[in-house]
Amino acid sequence: MSTNFTPAFYNGTGSSITGFYFIAFDALDNKNYLILVLSLIYICTLLGNLTVLLVVFLNPSLHNPKYISVCNLAVVDIIMNSVIIPQMVPVFVFNWNFISFQACFTQMFFMHYFGDLESFSLAVLAYDRLIAIYFPLRYSTINTNMRISVILAVIWAAVFCMEMYAVALAASLPYCASRIIRSCCCEHGPVYKLACADITFNRNLATTKTLFVLFGPLSFIFITYIIIVIAVQKIASAKQRKKAFNTCFTHLLLVLIYYLPVILAYILGNLRLVRSPDLFTAILTVSVTLPPMLNPVIYSLKTEELSEKIMKLAGRLKTSPETLKKVSS
Repeated sequence: MSTNFTPAFYNGTGSSITGFYFIAFDALDNKNYLILVLSLIYICTLLGNLTVLLVVFLNPSLHNPKYISVCNLAVVDIIMNSVIIPQMVPVFVFNWNFISFQACFTQMFFMHYFGDLESFSLAVLAYDRLIAIYFPLRYSTINTNMRISVILAVIWAAVFCMEMYAVALAASLPYCASRIIRSCCCEHGPVYKLACADITFNRNLATTKTLFVLFGPLSFIFITYIIIVIAVQKIASAKQRKKAFNTCFTHLLLVLIYYLPVILAYILGNLRLVRSPDLFTAILTVSVTLPPMLNPVIYSLKTEELSEKIMKLAGRLKTSPETLKKVSS
């Protein structure tokens, strides 16, 4: 099934409607500062995650299941923020707030697709840590590069089907009333609510999908760490216990950074604790785009193996211009 939604498919009414209009941040003071912050987040996301990918690619010693999972997360992070942030700049800086049906539903698909993959990618990292600590002697035979690649491929395919179904349902609704999306991008909820048809099934599907994507991987991670704690307590040496917990600390930081802001944002929205829709949209946008920027920073600082490789690469890049300068002189 293709993600290329045509007007005849998602209009549903045969009318002359060709797209939607974004209305967000109108009542938010200094919205340009928000765009500046998001632009900096995007630049840091690219630099950090591309650095991680480059370092892993250039070091064969890092070509193992753990860093395949890390690279998977880095790719998801780059694409996630690339789908959301760049399109916001012309919308809110130059007031180019119109988006065609095709572009809207395509953006909706990729935004939710990679947002879901972010959650499942953290679960894969938890699986890797579980095997490494619970089966340390059999880790290399249980968790091979091929096996972790197959797991990731199955997750990408399953999430693709799930999001394609949800977006296709939203795209097939008749949009014959308002065309104003009260958000900064084509989110599933704000869009399907504009349909002039019964959206009960779409609402139930969206709720079920959100709960599954958020709490499914989170529950798996929670159970994984219960097993890890039990396994670590059986280790006699205090030094080995500390080393085992340290290997999990980085991943736990990633989990907290991803889940806490998103869950808090939804709690604030559902309990109406944030009165301003623009402020809530701003909070939700930052909470979604911040983890992809912080993930590579945390992994670089907290993973000794990776930080050493990054420092070596930085040293090489620093000495190369000096060497060229001496040769040319």
